[in-house]
Amino acid sequence: MPIVITDHADPRLEDYVSLTDVALRRRAEPERGLYIAESEKVIRRALTAGHRPRSFLMAQRWLADLADVVGDAEAQGIPVFVGEHDVIERLTGFHLHRGALASMQRPELPDVAGLIAGARRVLVLEDIVDHTNVGAIFRSAAGLGVDAVLVTPRCADPFYRRSIRVSMGTVFQVPWTRIDPWPRGVDLLRELGLTVAALALSEDSVTLDEFAAHPPEKVAMILGTEGDGIGARTVAAADVTVRIPMAGGVDSLNVAAASAVAMWALRVVTAPEAG
Repeated sequence: MPIVITDHADPRLEDYVSLTDVALRRRAEPERGLYIAESEKVIRRALTAGHRPRSFLMAQRWLADLADVVGDAEAQGIPVFVGEHDVIERLTGFHLHRGALASMQRPELPDVAGLIAGARRVLVLEDIVDHTNVGAIFRSAAGLGVDAVLVTPRCADPFYRRSIRVSMGTVFQVPWTRIDPWPRGVDLLRELGLTVAALALSEDSVTLDEFAAHPPEKVAMILGTEGDGIGARTVAAADVTVRIPMAGGVDSLNVAAASAVAMWALRVVTAPEAG
């Protein structure tokens, strides 16, 4: 049976404390080897990806919608906590209108070489600090057929709750890992057979149309942090610099929008199967 909670200070709920405290969660979640999945759809995608739950927390009314998940959890001895909205809000710091949370065991990240073996389209997120942008980029990557995503050491955590939510759980289906050190990792990408392209404004850049007209077989596209863009050392290390031509006096797009444009232009189009 689900465990009814009445006290937001219950020590069994430690995984869910202060979910809106970004600094706290950014430090504590990786250290404790967990992440938080929010909403029925995201939880189901995490489970489908083979991630292991530590516990579940939900309002009473969601027990029916997640009956199969709850049943499997109880069969495995995984606790399912149920509480009133006010108790959950005092615990987590926000009103749980998406119904359910799950504390998930964070999977071990693969090494870069193993992750991108055979990959033709790779994204590198350099120091992108906004979790919403990271989640939006992953959603586009999933929809536009990107094979893998690499994130630099100072990039926001793709498994942070907001990133996961904005991505609609696609962070679980797009293979990713951290590339460290950076930007020295550019050399590794080149050694692994990828042409490294920096999406940036520079005098010697080529337009995305020009680059996409005859793209290399394997491309790693680097996207830079909000505001400052890609670092000068990274641009210098890349094989080519690519820009998206703009109009209306606008110099650039938001990084998530720019990533979608670049991914669509460089997508690998496969021939239809013979009938």
